[in-house]
Amino acid sequence: MGATAGAVWGRTEQQDFRSRVRGTLLGVAVGDALGAPVDALDLEAIRAAHGPEGVLGPLPAYGRRGAVTHLTQLTLFSTDGLIRAQVRRDTGAWHPPTDLHRAYRRWAATQRDWGPDERRKDDGWLAREEWLYARRAPSRALLLGLGDDTMGTLDAPKNPGEAGPEAAARSAPFGLLVGWEPELVVQLAVECAAQTHGHPTGYLAAGAYAVIVHGLARGESLDGAVQRALALLAARPGHQPVSDALQRALGAVRQGMPTPVRVAELTGEGAAQGLVAAAVYCALVAEDVRHGLCLAVNQDGPSAAAGALTGGLLGALHGETALPPAWLAELEGRPTILELADDFAMEMTQGPALHGPAGSSPAWLARYPRGA
Repeated sequence: MGATAGAVWGRTEQQDFRSRVRGTLLGVAVGDALGAPVDALDLEAIRAAHGPEGVLGPLPAYGRRGAVTHLTQLTLFSTDGLIRAQVRRDTGAWHPPTDLHRAYRRWAATQRDWGPDERRKDDGWLAREEWLYARRAPSRALLLGLGDDTMGTLDAPKNPGEAGPEAAARSAPFGLLVGWEPELVVQLAVECAAQTHGHPTGYLAAGAYAVIVHGLARGESLDGAVQRALALLAARPGHQPVSDALQRALGAVRQGMPTPVRVAELTGEGAAQGLVAAAVYCALVAEDVRHGLCLAVNQDGPSAAAGALTGGLLGALHGETALPPAWLAELEGRPTILELADDFAMEMTQGPALHGPAGSSPAWLARYPRGA
């Protein structure tokens, strides 16, 4: 794996990138939180509980409004793992899937431990955030896939029959590697998805989603980013269900006013390719972020995953200022998300100054240790 290094970032480019990173991570979390209270409900039940228009804003879940699920938790650990991979590159150890697996194992520890273990000095700051030690309905595939030290690979994936949307829904941060070539973004997302979701549609949907975010983070249109994803998927065995789903999403845009029925048709049985396609559709037809997210969660399928995936796209496309301020104000973990987003932007734009040959920042290396 490699990446474009040594890019010169102007002030305007840095600010735009930071806004898109913040927008992406906050967008995932806001969409996740919007869908969490109705995640197990079909559209009829959502309307029965919340009126004919369904969910129109944050509702209580897990004892508070704005609560996020394991999808946001894992997205944050994806981000942490990518920063750690960059920091560890200085040591000559350059295998990002391994660093991401270590990050996901740190998340798995939050699901079984009561709180942070101060004895684990190499865990870094994110794993010491106590609010992350909340079990928010993680799927069996996640707990099994990350239940031991063995890392799933494309040759030997974990849960080879699992095609759910969770791996895709944690993959937005891969798309924020704007200095990487799109082919490498797809490859990294696919390899990391196979650590828990070993069915080709599960990991290829994650790769497609990541490279769509990548296009948006680089300033491309959503339609153009989807077309690039389709071109990259075409060379990969088993891509047809994912490619077909994305094509259906593009075609649905031309079929009249957006409706929950159309979203449900794209979602299908709730597999990864259907959720990614539904998110693409909701982002394409969205009048604004609020409209796109409400469209995503008010349907029969997994609402939290649909919201998270849609929010990541809209945040990458428009940046943080497009997100509804009132929803952000209630969002669980918002300070942590912002801190991590700014660290990611700092690492990707100024990494060599933080831990390069010319010198290093002890404070940075304490936050993102070069160890495990």
